[in-house]
Amino acid sequence: MSDSDQSGFSAAEKAAIKERAAEVKAPKKRMTKAEKQEQARKDLEAKIDSFEGTDKELAARLNELITSTAPQLEPKLWYGMPAYALDGKVLCFIQDAKKFEARYLTFGFNDVARLDEGTLWPTSFAITGLNDEQAAMLTALVAKAVGN
Repeated sequence: MSDSDQSGFSAAEKAAIKERAAEVKAPKKRMTKAEKQEQARKDLEAKIDSFEGTDKELAARLNELITSTAPQLEPKLWYGMPAYALDGKVLCFIQDAKKFEARYLTFGFNDVARLDEGTLWPTSFAITGLNDEQAAMLTALVAKAVGN
C-alpha cells in the first residue's frame, strides 16, 4: 500500500488535518483585536522561520510582498501553513516543500481571491526562485486578488 492508509489520506495530509483541528480548537485568550493580530503575525513568522533552505528565504520574501501589497490581509496559520485572510476567509497561502514532500514551495490563492479572468486563471504557483519580474507579477496578482 502507498503512504496513504484505508482512509485515503497520506501521513502528511493527516498531519495537516490535525494542525487545522488544533488551530480551530486553540483556546481563545482574552486579547484585544490588535493583540490577536500581533500574535497571529508572530505565529506566521515563526512558521516561516521553521522552513528549511530556500523555502525559508522564498516564504520570507513572499510574506513581505503580501503584507506590503495588501496590509488589510490578516495573517494566520491554516492547516499549519502561513496564510492571509480577507474578512476571515483565507485568500492566499504559502506551503513549504517539506509539508507534503513536494519538490518546491507553493504559493496559492483560494476562491475568495478575485482573480477571475475569462474561463482560466492561475490559482497556485510552484516556486524555486523568485526574480524581480516574477515578484512584480505576484505583487500584481495579490493586489488584484484583494480588489485593488
